[in-house]
Amino acid sequence: MTSPVYVALDTPDLEAARTLAARVKTHVGGLKLGLEFFAANGPSGVAELGEFGLPLFLDLKLHDIPNTVAKAVDALRPLKPAVLTVHAAGGLAMLENAKAAASPDTRVVAVTVLTSLDDKDLAAAGVRGSAADQVQRLAALAQTAGLDGIVCSGDEVAAARKAWPGGFFVVPGIRPKGDGAGSGAADQKRTVTPRQAIDDGASILVIGRPITEAEDPSAAVRSIAATL
Repeated sequence: MTSPVYVALDTPDLEAARTLAARVKTHVGGLKLGLEFFAANGPSGVAELGEFGLPLFLDLKLHDIPNTVAKAVDALRPLKPAVLTVHAAGGLAMLENAKAAASPDTRVVAVTVLTSLDDKDLAAAGVRGSAADQVQRLAALAQTAGLDGIVCSGDEVAAARKAWPGGFFVVPGIRPKGDGAGSGAADQKRTVTPRQAIDDGASILVIGRPITEAEDPSAAVRSIAATL
């Protein structure tokens, strides 16, 4: 069975990313490459990480007018990402265009509410209701647009799965037990353990620092896998 764990290689250092990927490649289900990595290394850097033979999750959170996002998604097709993120807040037309421009082999998922935000942050930005309310609204929009799924925290994934049984749910903000789960570790405010996220319906888990900053990243992944 393929591991649901995607390790987040959030570094601008290509060699550091390659070293980490080499250490965990036999124990994870894929590699997550975000904006920090992409800004520093571009498509060629993504292609280099693709040489490890693992599915690539391009977490670029695209958000712009529909035509611009569609062209960006089309430009990314040669990289063959397994998963690609756009912001659900971009609206129905943007989401539809993003999906239409993507390869059939790429799951396009919509970011709902970042795990660095809580209800107070949303209120300050003019969003009414709780984070859970906003995730529900944006998940429904993504489903209407024909996307494959959403990105949400572990706090909301159970309700999202219930409302969208066939959806693909990416859960970041994962903290293994004893590593600050639920305590707002680092810049994450809505966190859960790997086991809880899987039990509640997560399709894949995005885990960064608990693996990448571990003394032995390979051992850290195996320890997480043991809880699943």
